[in-house]
Amino acid sequence: MVLLHSSGLSSRQFGKLAGRLVESDYRVVAVDLTGHGKSPALAEGTTMSWRDDVAEVIALIDEPAYLVGHSYGGLVALHVALAAPVQGLVLYDPVAFGILDERDADVTPTLSSIDLDGGATPETREAWLGAFVEYWSGKGAWQALREPARDEFRRVGWAVREGVRSLMTDTTKAQAYAALPPLALITGEHTPIAARRVVDRLAAVTGATVSVIAGAGHMGPLSHADAVNARIVELLRSL
Repeated sequence: MVLLHSSGLSSRQFGKLAGRLVESDYRVVAVDLTGHGKSPALAEGTTMSWRDDVAEVIALIDEPAYLVGHSYGGLVALHVALAAPVQGLVLYDPVAFGILDERDADVTPTLSSIDLDGGATPETREAWLGAFVEYWSGKGAWQALREPARDEFRRVGWAVREGVRSLMTDTTKAQAYAALPPLALITGEHTPIAARRVVDRLAAVTGATVSVIAGAGHMGPLSHADAVNARIVELLRSL
């Protein structure tokens, strides 16, 4: 069982879920993606892509595996599953924005609201991270974070920015995902519309089930961890 976290967080995001999976006799590998957690820091100015994380995760998989991913980790999981011996996936709001098309012009302004030109000074770096967090979690979410959480975002900020920059250039279309192994999708009742649209498109092309967590948003795996974790375990058993 390979667990892939969202941008700005780390493998620690899945601490409780990993415990439940171990109790269910899975061998669990919780990955720290590029520049996050215990992985080496990504120096400011260094270019990286979500494709780099895909390659690193593929290299870890030497036997049939299941994948669980959230947000950026969900995007990585989708592409790992197209190239590695993956038996099934459970993903919460994978940010495969390349799947959107002309039908989704109404969500483009919300996607472009994260200014990728920021980051030259401490003030603009902070403003960019604030915009990123509030895009996913709502107005005031950045200030609502505890200071240690904001410090961690600052520490991994360049890796987050590069991940966002590269995923926004993803052009993988819906039909590419038709070859996926069994897939189950989870989203939040209050997830931003662009991410909900991705979930809908993936479900349409793959036949995946979609579970909606009541009261949750994009960060449901943290804010509604018990409900999300329980659903993940249920879905894994059904794949």
